[in-house]
Amino acid sequence: MTNIANRLRAYCEPHSSEWLNERIEYLAEFLTQERRDVLERTLSQRTRYMTILTENTFHPQNASALVRHCEAFGLQDLHTVETLCKFNPNVNIVRGTDKWVDLTRHESTTQAIADLKSAGYRIVATTPHRESCTPETFDVGKGKFCLVFGTEHAGVSDEIIEAADEYLRIPMCGMVESLNVSASAAILIYMLSQRMRLTEGLDWQIGGVEHEKILLRWMMTAVRDSKQILERKYGERLW
Repeated sequence: MTNIANRLRAYCEPHSSEWLNERIEYLAEFLTQERRDVLERTLSQRTRYMTILTENTFHPQNASALVRHCEAFGLQDLHTVETLCKFNPNVNIVRGTDKWVDLTRHESTTQAIADLKSAGYRIVATTPHRESCTPETFDVGKGKFCLVFGTEHAGVSDEIIEAADEYLRIPMCGMVESLNVSASAAILIYMLSQRMRLTEGLDWQIGGVEHEKILLRWMMTAVRDSKQILERKYGERLW
């Protein structure tokens, strides 16, 4: 989410598996085996099969909670639209989880929908006012999906409603619709990520060169002075 995170992504992005693995193995010399095992084990549970898009999240505590939900339940990517307000997690609330989640900022809702659909995602609007499925009946095995969360007061935009492939509602039995964005996201991300992992034959893990790109970035985050270490070893200017 910071400039450093963007630089790490740019550094790792255009390279081959051989190039990435050479640097992974070199940086591994600067990590304990226990620390590397934690990185590998966590990455083995990460997914890009499921992701989220949030529109104009105003409150820093809600932005922070969304980041923490993604990190806790293994969603590697979080997409935002910030046409009305900046997505700005509070550093004291997010507690470093933003280092392990990839944030993609889109210029508009239109652009976000186009980008996500071109990447093969189903657009799933979360709304209490329409329903094509609930967390129990949503078909996680039908293909990649993106849950869309709207503003704290108005919910998802009309543009999302029009573009959505499906509508997802959390059934409630109270007198009022009492779940806020953070609580709704926590419930849905947990339930659907668990169902995804338990669906037999579903290819939800991140593999191949994408796995290696993330691992190298994570190792660079975990190793102190990793930028200088790699520059000295390979004689290259990282940024």
